[in-house]
Amino acid sequence: MTHDSDAQFTGKYESGGIGARLVDGFYSGVRSLLEPALRGGDTLVEVGCGAGYSTERLRRWLPADVSICASDIGDTLVAATSDRNPGVPVFRQSAYALAMGDASADVVVMMEVLEHLDAPERALDELARVARRHVLISTPREPVWRAMNMCRGKYLGQWGNTPGHVQHWSRSGLVRLAATRFRVEAVRSPLPWTILLLSPR
Repeated sequence: MTHDSDAQFTGKYESGGIGARLVDGFYSGVRSLLEPALRGGDTLVEVGCGAGYSTERLRRWLPADVSICASDIGDTLVAATSDRNPGVPVFRQSAYALAMGDASADVVVMMEVLEHLDAPERALDELARVARRHVLISTPREPVWRAMNMCRGKYLGQWGNTPGHVQHWSRSGLVRLAATRFRVEAVRSPLPWTILLLSPR
């Protein structure tokens, strides 16, 4: 996975109108899954935090007794996350080789990352290794994602595929992939995403 430009990671958070409402719906889905799963004193690690917009969203409602840290592979993105989230530990690591011990985090979150990875199974193996209790993942829901891009005149030459997306899953496809390594506890499908709450086997 490479981060040639921050734009593909930040644009959806900086748009207004219907895009902002869709993003709000996405985070409502994330919250509906995570909030009941969290316990006092938990440690939550966000893997693939991008420029820190998602970290900022999580911080808005996480209980005060839940600690959060974040990571990404890109130095620029790590710096942006630190600037956007004062007091949150942010560090550089690859999703393929997390610098964390086995079962070292109560909850691990990876949102909008798997679709950028050449080897998503390797990343899922790492999430399963470091998570003590829960993992939350999300990806764009195909083919809805590309259809919506085309409806707004975006990426027509690529049939609506967002630059950097090298993997594509329907809701059922993502569930099947996750079930090879986790128990699937719950699913949310806010347009146009799929969000899964998982637990290690």
